[in-house]
Amino acid sequence: MQMIPSDRIEPGRIVKVLRGRDAGKYAVVIRQIDDRFVEIADGDKRKFDQPKKKNKIHLQFTDYVASEVADSLRETGRVTNGKLRHALAKFAERMAGAAGGSASGGPDGGGQERRGEEGQ
Repeated sequence: MQMIPSDRIEPGRIVKVLRGRDAGKYAVVIRQIDDRFVEIADGDKRKFDQPKKKNKIHLQFTDYVASEVADSLRETGRVTNGKLRHALAKFAERMAGAAGGSASGGPDGGGQERRGEEGQ
């Protein structure tokens, strides 16, 4: 996973939460509030209607932009929670394929925890 500078944030970008109760989980950027904050949602715990305001320094920005989410936000200003979940599942499959086809725990970060435990 490649790091993206935080000044190139766009709606639809997949991020990994580094701090807080959702640490280790993945979410989608819904909108940029200002230079410091963005709103993120995952379609499950954090729905589109109640996104989480998050400081950009507490996020790791991936190089993956969910085009269906970005297009929907650009065209209508909204996105369904199902589309958010689908985009995160698609990203998780991509990550599993990049890791050599190993089983990962999905967009909730379960696979990340397992990899961390193996390295200890």
